[in-house]
Amino acid sequence: MRASLVFSVAVMMVWGSAGTGKAQEKEKSAPKRIAVRAGRLIDGKSDTPTANVLILVENDRIVSVSAGGAEPVGVEVIDLSKATVLPGFVDAHTHLLLNGDITSEDYDVQLLKQSIPYRAILSARNARIALEHGFTAMRDLETEGAMYADVDIKNAIANGEVPGPRMQVATRAMTPTGMYPLLGYSWELQVPKGVQYVDGVDGARKAVREQVMYGADWIKYYSDRRYHFEADGVLHSMVNFTEEEARTIVDEAHRLGKKVAAHAIGSDGIAAALRAGVDTIEHGDGLTDALIDEIARKGVYWVPTITVGAYVAPGRGGNWTKMVDLEKVAFQKALRKNVKIALGTDAGGFDWKEVNQAKEFEYYVNYGMTPMQAIRSGTSVPAELLGWSDKIGTIEVGRWADIVAVSGDPLKDITELERVKFVMKSGVVYKNELH
Repeated sequence: MRASLVFSVAVMMVWGSAGTGKAQEKEKSAPKRIAVRAGRLIDGKSDTPTANVLILVENDRIVSVSAGGAEPVGVEVIDLSKATVLPGFVDAHTHLLLNGDITSEDYDVQLLKQSIPYRAILSARNARIALEHGFTAMRDLETEGAMYADVDIKNAIANGEVPGPRMQVATRAMTPTGMYPLLGYSWELQVPKGVQYVDGVDGARKAVREQVMYGADWIKYYSDRRYHFEADGVLHSMVNFTEEEARTIVDEAHRLGKKVAAHAIGSDGIAAALRAGVDTIEHGDGLTDALIDEIARKGVYWVPTITVGAYVAPGRGGNWTKMVDLEKVAFQKALRKNVKIALGTDAGGFDWKEVNQAKEFEYYVNYGMTPMQAIRSGTSVPAELLGWSDKIGTIEVGRWADIVAVSGDPLKDITELERVKFVMKSGVVYKNELH
């Protein structure tokens, strides 16, 4: 009798635990649904905002966007009815592993006195800062001597170990030997290098393959250096790679399915990069009318990084202030000729703790963009640049649920984007000051 009772109790416990397990499994498999009520929606593609919109999120995706829609019963509702809601911002040019680069001393100290693990820890902090400022996606364009640590950061974010924007990374930028810091130290010392030195066609092809092997999404190279003005009033530069070397970098990257970004500030460096067939021009201060026409014709993206230029110019002196003024003129001409301008800040060139990346929006409006154009330059345009236009950059069905909100109207005051109050990435709320 006692044995039979024990057996019966055991069976009940097994069946009971099995039933509980099934219930828990069902609960875990049930999609998480959130409804976001937007007072005004700027969706990244429409010409005008829409009032009173309901955005329904299921897990990490947007499943419906409806004007005046009713909240489904039993679904968590986030009330942003007094706010302006936008797609998460995209910064197409950052350096998570750098924390200020006004002078050579600023740069050298980081490479000489900070270990790569320490810099990686700071980069995780920087990623959190960027996310809280509303940047839910970024392209990080080289580690500045920290080898392939950007791949680790990207993976840690993707795996949910640390909060931050979704990333595409370029690992180690390329220059020929001796053409990028650290420079000027005794030949008896082996000092760190901020880039990967690449020489010759075979070396270029191997470097691309190596970076892709270690996780590079993009390949970046330095097209020029030594920026100077000549009698023609044009900003000139010294081109780093031979034509053959530069073309090899681009050809091999494209063969492996990767795109190429070129640091190109002077007109000579920009022209050389365009001849090589790059996908994006970074900085581009020395763009001439002819080069602007060529960029527009080829559909190459321009990432101006105005914030960093304005930030470092006073400390660097020399031609830098004039270069900032020159870029404003180039920006206005490029805008008139419909060049694809994608927002990029070069964050890391300025300290992440001192400047909000969204300052770049303000420069674009001051330089001639409408507020809506500026918003698209930091949402849908860089989404296209990254090849993610079906995933980010707009608020519409099927996109990742990357959503930000501000209290005011950025179409009236673009600086509202520097005061983001709500951030959702992949359906997870990381910041909400609009309770």
